[in-house]
Amino acid sequence: MTPAALVSTRNLRIDVNNRTVLRDVNIDIAPGEIVTVVGPNGSGKSTLLRALIGAIRPADGFVRKRAGLRIGYVPQKLAIDGALPMTVRRFLSLPRRIDNATAARALEQAGVPDLGPRQMADLSGGQFQRVLLARALMERPELLLLDEATQGLDQPGSAAFYRQIEEVRRELGCAVVMVSHDLHVVMAASDRVLCINGHVCCEGAPETVASAPEYRALFGTGTRGALALYRHEHSHRHDHDHDHGHDHEKSA
Repeated sequence: MTPAALVSTRNLRIDVNNRTVLRDVNIDIAPGEIVTVVGPNGSGKSTLLRALIGAIRPADGFVRKRAGLRIGYVPQKLAIDGALPMTVRRFLSLPRRIDNATAARALEQAGVPDLGPRQMADLSGGQFQRVLLARALMERPELLLLDEATQGLDQPGSAAFYRQIEEVRRELGCAVVMVSHDLHVVMAASDRVLCINGHVCCEGAPETVASAPEYRALFGTGTRGALALYRHEHSHRHDHDHDHGHDHEKSA
């Protein structure tokens, strides 16, 4: 483990149902960086995140975390019975009661300060994911893990969510590791990209990975152009017009 790393893996192997899902994974997550994990379906992306939080025991190698590391986790999905009356505020207090100030701060950081009194069953997909994000932020994490957190959202909704993640990173100074299928959107918001397919195929800056033969073999050559296009629009949106940027994202 490098001295500055929040979490490291060395020679990590994960077996699920007697099948090796990940092997020889060696990564270090540094404070404050945004790392995106990409790969095809079944490549082990979600398994890697679950290993990082300690939900899966390695078959070989190890995961090592900095002592006392605070971790926030946003799962891929969470099923809540729509017939069960539960406000957002009450949801945030499960299983451990939190005070109003903590709940309000977390909702504010997630970009949904007014949702506390709303019923969970009445939330849109985007609002629901923001509430899950708020829940992950309550402990002021040093490492925030997001597993397909924008699944089911349209492209403008996904882009808005990732802009919120960038804001969270700026405010808390936390590292972010996120798994996603929104390749050009997420990669443009990342400091580093890990491309995995049972092992780490390639890693590095987004442009480096987008032009790597291993990445292009998995995702084709079109994604590099999409990444460059999004980077331009991403910059344009911040400099000029929010709504204009949303139109661009939809057509990208």
